[in-house]
Parts: sequence; structure tokens; C-alpha cells
Amino acid sequence: MSQILEFGLPTRVHFGPGARSRIPEILSKVNLRRILFIRDPNLVGTPICNSLEAVLGAFETACFDGIEPEPKDKNVQAAIEAARNVDAEAIVVLGGGSAIDVAKGVAIVMTNGGSIADYEGDSRFNIAPLPLVAVPTTAGTGSEVSGAAVISDTKRGVKMAIRHPVYGPATHAILDPLAVSTTPRSVAVNSGIDAFVHALESYVSKAATPFSDALNRHAMRLISTHIRAYVDDPGNEAAALGMLCGSSMAAASFGFTGTGNVHCMAMSLGSFHALPHGLCIALLLPHVAAFNASAAPRHFADVARDMGEATDGLGDAEAADRALVAIRQMTADLGVPGGLAAAGVPAGILPAAADRCFALDYNRWNPRFTSRDRYLQLFESAM
Repeated sequence: MSQILEFGLPTRVHFGPGARSRIPEILSKVNLRRILFIRDPNLVGTPICNSLEAVLGAFETACFDGIEPEPKDKNVQAAIEAARNVDAEAIVVLGGGSAIDVAKGVAIVMTNGGSIADYEGDSRFNIAPLPLVAVPTTAGTGSEVSGAAVISDTKRGVKMAIRHPVYGPATHAILDPLAVSTTPRSVAVNSGIDAFVHALESYVSKAATPFSDALNRHAMRLISTHIRAYVDDPGNEAAALGMLCGSSMAAASFGFTGTGNVHCMAMSLGSFHALPHGLCIALLLPHVAAFNASAAPRHFADVARDMGEATDGLGDAEAADRALVAIRQMTADLGVPGGLAAAGVPAGILPAAADRCFALDYNRWNPRFTSRDRYLQLFESAM
């Protein structure tokens, strides 16, 4: 290691059954009274939403639930207006990655000014956002601790990544199993695989460090151990907490290491076709993993071990093949569709998606250099 690197976890993580009860203490400790409560509209009336409304009853609270599944700049702007109307001092958000990304956008613009599009890219703002308490309701995106938010720019028709390793994550994350106990199966599958890929791609990244490696390897162990039980029964408290912790561990890392081709391709494809991010990740994973394994056989051998595969006596290349088998088995066990075409992706958009992939320059992180034509071949292999 020939350069000075850094690693940190800006988010204070509170985890365990009933962790939501910490929220009044968190807000009161720094004398925050005016709160914007952002919530996924599908969660209104659920036990976790009702519980948070009761928890926030002692504060001056305004509610906002104008969140779309793939969040847009107009959702962020509408939430900013709601925050300004109550002169919000802090934000509490209940939801998956979409709701949390919108909340991040609001927190950034409220203190830095302008619009969310002004902050596309890496570390484009330097004033701390409003304090943000995030209660994730999917065990997958890890948005509560990641330094990134993904928002669609409706004028340009592209997805923007807004990244900041220090100011991007929420101030506090509340990992409470009740929050994911009613997750629909399809969401549990897609978000769970997304969490696994965060850990996998962060682990094999060119920018990985010993600190990120430790978190990512344990995240892969937690997720591969618990994902099947969690998908079968999201009310399984132990499995849900294992998934929430694994998801957060992985997301805490990729703000420093970046991700790789799976996320690059999913983000690009999402600019041209309305496909849920997690489903896109799940469909691409086996193909990109097979492509990358030859460039990082030792790392993929570790992945095999972390997924519970027997690798004693095997060389790195053979053990790496076991990881690919385990990945394909995991996606099959969880019922992931056979390919992009089965999910309705038209072949005609693939050349433009490949162009955007190469322009996004994930080659700075992905372990194997990928040309524009190779991106196109990977897309075609996933059809």
C-alpha cells in the first residue's frame, strides 16, 4: 500500500429490536424540535409508521410522502418545500433506498442551497446537511450509511449519483427488525441481492482497504447466511437483523471503495428502461461475476468461503469457480428471473446503455477493465 488512504463511518448506528425508541433521545440531545418526517407512501398505516408517528408526537412534525419507486429531482424539490414550510431543523425518514435518497437530497439542499442537480458527482458540496435519522425498511440498499444518493434528472433523462463519503451518509441509522417485517417477497429478494453485491463489488474493488475488507467479508457471510430465511419470513427477527446489519456494513464501505460493473450497468440501464434497481442488479450479477472472477481469483475464492462453500485443497481459480456456482444457486433459490428479456428489457436500448456505462468510468474501481464493446457483450449475455 503506497498511498495514504482513509476510512470512517460518519453514521451512528443503533441496531436491535425496538431501536426506534432511541429517536426522541437522539433529537432531544441536540435540541432539535422541528422535524420533517419523510415516509414511503406504501408504509402509511403500517405498525412501524404508526410507531414512528407516536415517537415523533412530542415534536413539531410535518409529514411528506411524495416518493416514487425510482426517485426523481421533482420529488426532492417537493420535499424541500415541505421542509421549508416547517423550517425543519432535522429530517426523519422511513423507507427504502428511494425515500432515504430523497431525504439525503433534501438535507443537502437545505444547507447548501441550489438544486440537487448541482451536486451530481463526487464531494460537490462542503457544508454539512441537515441532521438525518434514517429508518430503513428494506434490508438491502444500505442508503442509511452509504455516501451516495441516486436521483433521476427528469430534464436530461439520466440517473445522477451524488456522493460524499463524510456528508453523504445519514447522521443516525436505526436498524429495527420491525421496519422490515412486512417487506414483500420481491422487494426482499431484490434488495437483499443488492446488499450482497455492494459487499462483493466493494471487496473486489481496486480501491479496497483492510478496513473495507473486514466489513465486506462479514457482510457477505451475514447476507448469504440469512437471506433465504429472511425472504421466506421477513418477520424472522434474527434473520431480519442479520440482513440489516450486513446491508449497512457493505454500504458503509462502498462510499470509499466504489462499486463495479453490476452497479454501473444497472444504473445505466435504469436511465433507459424503468426496471427496479434491485431486480436489475440480481439479473446482471451472475454474468458480471463470471467476467470479473478471472481478474481477482483470490478475492472470489474468499467469496466462496464466505458463502459457506468447501474450498479445502483447491487453488484460487477452482475456489473462485465455487463462488460463481454459489452465486448462481443463491439467485436460483430466490426465484430471480432468467434474464433481462424476461424482465421486459428491450434489446434496442443496450448499445446506448453500453455507451453510458463506459462514460461513467467505473473502471477506476472494477477489477477488470471493461471496454464499451465488452459492456455491450455483458448486457447481451444477460438477456
